[in-house]
Amino acid sequence: MKKSKRVPVAEKPATKENPVRWWPWAAAAAALLVVFEAYGPSLNGDFVLDDLYLPFNYPHADQLTLWNWLTGARPVLMFSYWLNYKSSGTETFSYHATNVVLHFLVAVVIALVTAKLLEWTGVTGRSKAILSVFAAGLFLLHPVQTESVSYVASRSEDLSVLFYFGALALFLYRPEGRISVARSVAYAVLLLIAVSTKEHTLTLPVLALAASWFWGRGGIRQNPVFWGLQAAAGVVGALLVVRVLRAADSAGFHVKGVDPAAYFFSQCRVIWMYVRLFFLPAGQNADPDIPLSANLFDHGAVLGLLALIALAAAAWVYRKRYPLAAFGVFMFLLLIAPTSSFIPIQDVYAERRMYLPFLGLTLVCLEFLRRLDTKAMTWTAVIVLAWCSVLTYQRSQVWASPTALWNDTVAKSPHKVRPRFQLAFAYYAAGRCPEAAENYQIAASLGAPDYRLLLDWANALYCANRDDEAAVKLQQAVAFERPAEAYLLLGAIYGKRGQSQEALDALARAESIDPSIAEIYVNRGNVYMLRGDREAALNEYRRALNVDPTSQHALEALAHASSQ
Repeated sequence: MKKSKRVPVAEKPATKENPVRWWPWAAAAAALLVVFEAYGPSLNGDFVLDDLYLPFNYPHADQLTLWNWLTGARPVLMFSYWLNYKSSGTETFSYHATNVVLHFLVAVVIALVTAKLLEWTGVTGRSKAILSVFAAGLFLLHPVQTESVSYVASRSEDLSVLFYFGALALFLYRPEGRISVARSVAYAVLLLIAVSTKEHTLTLPVLALAASWFWGRGGIRQNPVFWGLQAAAGVVGALLVVRVLRAADSAGFHVKGVDPAAYFFSQCRVIWMYVRLFFLPAGQNADPDIPLSANLFDHGAVLGLLALIALAAAAWVYRKRYPLAAFGVFMFLLLIAPTSSFIPIQDVYAERRMYLPFLGLTLVCLEFLRRLDTKAMTWTAVIVLAWCSVLTYQRSQVWASPTALWNDTVAKSPHKVRPRFQLAFAYYAAGRCPEAAENYQIAASLGAPDYRLLLDWANALYCANRDDEAAVKLQQAVAFERPAEAYLLLGAIYGKRGQSQEALDALARAESIDPSIAEIYVNRGNVYMLRGDREAALNEYRRALNVDPTSQHALEALAHASSQ
């Protein structure tokens, strides 16, 4: 008897018994709308901190080739910035909107990962749908994520975590039995892309192996090809991480002033700050003032360590009774380890470091929510997400402008130099020069001023028409270092005073240090114009244009001098 062909489930027509699932699409559309509303205030926010040093803000970014963008430490990340730059230049909206979309996509993958873990726990039907959507919504709308989404430089979190959980979902949704070669290769490729986007994603092979063991879903012997490729990808990823750590001055074992032991003791406290922020998201701070623990007993580090050991022990003891919570604890500790263990990072604490391990703490919450009836579960989810949406909207208002962000940070870290310095810079960039000068003065009182602070302070004083004070700060600055920009500004101050010879001497010093700065020749031409030497001025303006043909100041000065 001839067997009839079986129609695949995916191709069955929609019937009452097999309805089309419309609600996931509706939920996704609603979530995308809500997250854009929640982050609405910060979508047009200016670039801050490391944003200012990314390739799209280079003086001659338009002359960079795609290869120039991709030859750095994180090529996939830089390619995403290149796409933004090519589409909108330095208009900030597209950069922020891209971050929001990436954040949304990560939440979608989080829903898939959570749904599979819930299924393995025995949660099915409506409860599984509610809890997986809640997990994605909490990830999407929790205010602790604002730094990772609103800060353009934190796209490394969004993008790397998208590939990370994308690879994990590919692994979790594999067919029973042997994993195909195609799936194994795809997983390894996603792992390498994730690691080349941000190094902390190297934990993925360990997480996949732990999930297999914890949920009894097959070990290494059942899929030697998959685990072999994963091990090879892990080795390559580790080499990439070592390469980045060797080149970095803000992370690794050579970070100035932070040794591995002190960093580890400090993280025993900091990890609990992250946990508190997850469950009670209040008092967020872009640059908190956290002292290092020099030893195990400094600042209560020993209490934090003992609490972490107790938490891990409890998760192990109760792993069968509370499997989601236990796995969530292990996941959280594993995923936060790259930034919160013994490898020093210049900043002891940063909210964006919660982006990857966030799901671990979410699973702890789901463990207890799954024990509620459907109605209570739904209302709890709705209330929590509504509350988080409000808090995220409020926090995104802080990220809406540099002055708002740094005023908030200074209020919470009043004795730290960097927030005050950044506030002063934000005021200067906004043209509020007297306020900038005032805040540079406060920053200088909080710690010994370095060259950068003195130079920026001089710029603010010059902008505020306090030329004598600006000249004093410049003289102090060049006692530290002698870069061209200090002499360039000093030449402008002397020229403004009518001290033409002093101005020319300062500009000559600037040229001897760095002759590639077009503004040197523009300023020198201006001095010659004041002296009445038009031909000499024209020569200087032409030299400026030889250095930088796009210099607007040189073009305008040349046109003006030619018309005289």
